[in-house]
Amino acid sequence: MTGSFMPNFTFFHNDQEAYFIYTLSDETTMMHAGIDVYGRGLVGIWLEELQDWFIYYRQPVVNCDVYAICGPFTICNDNKDPFCDCMKGYSIRSPKDWELDDRTGGCMRNTPLSCGAGKDRTGLTDKFYPVQSIRLPHNAENLQAPTSREECSQVCLSNCSCTAYSYGNGGCSIWHDELYNVKQLSDASPNGDEGVLYIRLAAKELQNSQRKMSGKIIGVAIGASIGVLFLMILLLIVWKSKGKWFACTQEKPEDGIGITAFRYTDLQRATKNFSNKLGGGSFGSVFMGYLNDSTIAEKMLDGARQGEKQFRAEVNSIGIIQHINLVKLIGFCCEGDNRLLVYEYMPNCSLDVCLFEANDIVLDWTTRYQIAIGVARGLAYLHDSCRDCIIHCDIKPENILLDVSYMPKIADFGMAKMLGREFSRAMTTMRGTIGYIAPEWISGTVVTSKVDVYSYGMVLFEIISGRRNRSHEHFMDGDYSFYFPMQVARKLLKGEIGCLVDANLEGDVNLMEVERACKIACWCIQDHEFDRPTMAEVVQSLEGLLELNMPPLPRLLRQRSFGRH
Repeated sequence: MTGSFMPNFTFFHNDQEAYFIYTLSDETTMMHAGIDVYGRGLVGIWLEELQDWFIYYRQPVVNCDVYAICGPFTICNDNKDPFCDCMKGYSIRSPKDWELDDRTGGCMRNTPLSCGAGKDRTGLTDKFYPVQSIRLPHNAENLQAPTSREECSQVCLSNCSCTAYSYGNGGCSIWHDELYNVKQLSDASPNGDEGVLYIRLAAKELQNSQRKMSGKIIGVAIGASIGVLFLMILLLIVWKSKGKWFACTQEKPEDGIGITAFRYTDLQRATKNFSNKLGGGSFGSVFMGYLNDSTIAEKMLDGARQGEKQFRAEVNSIGIIQHINLVKLIGFCCEGDNRLLVYEYMPNCSLDVCLFEANDIVLDWTTRYQIAIGVARGLAYLHDSCRDCIIHCDIKPENILLDVSYMPKIADFGMAKMLGREFSRAMTTMRGTIGYIAPEWISGTVVTSKVDVYSYGMVLFEIISGRRNRSHEHFMDGDYSFYFPMQVARKLLKGEIGCLVDANLEGDVNLMEVERACKIACWCIQDHEFDRPTMAEVVQSLEGLLELNMPPLPRLLRQRSFGRH
């Protein structure tokens, strides 16, 4: 799509009214603006060649940012499907409406409060139930008098209309009547009670929950005892059969990994006989499926020898670790010649789709910067926080998946290598993808985890620009002036960084963060591994905790520059 299709918006405001108007440079273009069923504003353009509307703008981007999308007394979670759920002590007000995807009616209280008399008929006062890691509701009443959480709770109890309170940052906030726009966050707040909402419930409601929990604990204890006995019998049977069902050629994946061994028929059924293909690569194909009410992604590996090597590399690396920025390996299958890996499903595909492919997705700068930090944290964990140093060896946008909140997850550990802490150098066999591989791979010298740092730097350039670093049409005649890392190195010295950012962002960026990211990327692609930062230092730099000097122009870029000019 060319820029001539895009409308020019103008905002008008006076004492009487405020409104937008837009004009189109091409009068033949058909455009519409509207609101979808969730209340999100959108703008679309009619594409004649596709006979369809192209939605190039949608705001808010995620469901939970739409005000009151789930109705009162609900918690919205973009990582769940459906994304609305009732608060503790509440039930769906209109199940029929929820079945029709209309959840604006929200939820209603199961048990009335004892308000007024202060106690219910059993002599018990209302209680509070904490809900953690959430975005607090709007329209809070902020009180300065209470100096502790206990005093804050008493203020709420003394008011019949008070339905919840929160105490954080030294202040007390209470809410009256219905609670709207509560959103589940991915991380717990580091500041104690901040981000914790205490919802008011009848004492009877919590008593019933405690009785149910006690019953569950007893049931779980009995069930666990039976399960342990059954597992011991099963292990004995497997041991006697010499582990034939789990046998993968002559070896098994490392013991003690917390993943599930699936039967081939179960995975075949989960994907409806592998009918929904998400994509593929040199090692196999990826299919979407449904298992235990969850959406999964199954990778079917091709080729007996190469598939076996990738299978072992992934199971023995990602299978034994867990991190919020690493894709979660749920299980595997190795029956006969079948080699399958089962992962959590990532609804927003991979980073390359969002950056390079023609679609209506334009990642804003804040999202891009958080993706850069997340990938850096994941690599720092692999390099420094595992028992063995894990080198990914193939960091590129295609191997960075994005969940529903665009949180990055490093994937595809088929080339990964684990090095014992006592070995500083080990590999010489070339791995990776052209355009992201470090010079040491080319020279054939032994390598370290700094090869991942180099690859990360190349990916960071592409996050900034929104396009591929390499441009084959310019490389054909030896012209490297359009090579993006070259442009960054030059513009950084001149202080002209604004022009480096993806034009789709229309200048809506944090220039301090852009400069920081450009410096880090240039340091990451230095020729000598000793000149590159560690991934832990990259994380600190991105977070503004470590200041970097102006990076020198890498020797490889100097040779290209001087060779042309």
